[in-house]
Amino acid sequence: MADIEAPQYSKNMKLIGHSDQGGRPDAVQIMVERGFAYVGHLFSNGVSVIDVRDPKNPRATEFIPAPPNTWNLHVQAHDGLLLVVHAKNMWAQPDLADERNYYRAKTSDIHAHARVSEEQSWSAGMAVYDISTPGKPKKIGFMPIKGGGLHRIWYVGGRWAYASAFIEGFSDYIMITIDLADPANPKETGRFWLPGMNLAAGETPSWPSATGRYGCHHPIVSGDIAYCSWRDACLAIVDVKDRAAPKLIAHRMWAPTIGGATHNCLPLPDRNLLMVLDEATLDAMEDGYKPIWIFDIKDPANPRCLSTLPNPSDRNYVEVGGHFGPHNIYENRPGHFVSSDIVFTTYQNAGVRVFDIRNQYAPVEVGAMVVAAPHRLIDPRPNRPLVLHAADVFVDKDGLVYATDFSVGLYIMEYNA
Repeated sequence: MADIEAPQYSKNMKLIGHSDQGGRPDAVQIMVERGFAYVGHLFSNGVSVIDVRDPKNPRATEFIPAPPNTWNLHVQAHDGLLLVVHAKNMWAQPDLADERNYYRAKTSDIHAHARVSEEQSWSAGMAVYDISTPGKPKKIGFMPIKGGGLHRIWYVGGRWAYASAFIEGFSDYIMITIDLADPANPKETGRFWLPGMNLAAGETPSWPSATGRYGCHHPIVSGDIAYCSWRDACLAIVDVKDRAAPKLIAHRMWAPTIGGATHNCLPLPDRNLLMVLDEATLDAMEDGYKPIWIFDIKDPANPRCLSTLPNPSDRNYVEVGGHFGPHNIYENRPGHFVSSDIVFTTYQNAGVRVFDIRNQYAPVEVGAMVVAAPHRLIDPRPNRPLVLHAADVFVDKDGLVYATDFSVGLYIMEYNA
């Protein structure tokens, strides 16, 4: 096992493995299936495959390059399939290199970036790979869309996938349902959007002018209900029993008074709870306090806030620089670690954080891992600080914790409470 640089801080967690992902240490979403990790990149433009059968010695084995000007930052893996988003690389646009312009853009501005000209220079849609031979993705299908592309997908096997899609004619990302009955020919089946988003149909944006991105980040589906994180429109709970005609159950909005940039909604159906994570999107908490909320969803039409998770307090992370606050929460993947009591999250410059929510009114932090800071940045955008930006976390069926970062690659950890 190669030496691993000592972490900056740890609590009830131990580092056991690290990979620079074949010299591409930037990463966003990670899926682990049958001994291999599939990692979507933010700046290296593609997907890496990493052999993690020996977690102390993870080894990059394959790289699938993205088409020109295309993001492959999010992936899903289940039932022998790997689903990969194709979307316009927004951060490659000079005016969006400043995150203020990406996360706080006006509807008209962000819509303009998704318009398709006759000479579209990026790939938009969803690629399907056969991974029945572990670690050897074979492309078998593609679902194109007209517009900016997909952002994030939810797929845990079976016929249906769900995604956020930036389709021409809409002001921002909406939710779509995808039929995978024939994985080689995936088909968009249904659409859901909040009123005011369908510009092509003559709808007029009706949300508060102070609100920024009024678009779906992604849905997570439990039963016939999709719990949608909707950025600065916060939480939308949607009935998807009819996959061709999703219907709104409830919409709750707390931005811009507090939070916003809502990133994950994780249902815990056995406890009638819903975790809702608001993403920190600007440096030094310039965008304000971003909570991770706990809602009671016994009545999905009337979600009630019970509490928020405590912020990391082992040091002043605002002074560290970069983004401090939540980014992602582990989404209880079937076939891997599933818990309604312990949740794993990433907090950007504050690394990975683990919370015990058995008392939903008084959650507590029970674990943390802040790995060593990067020695160089992969992020090509100007004026970025040399600090961690923990992106995603995955917990496998054996309880091993995998975390990605914008610049330091993949870390594998054990959690020992």
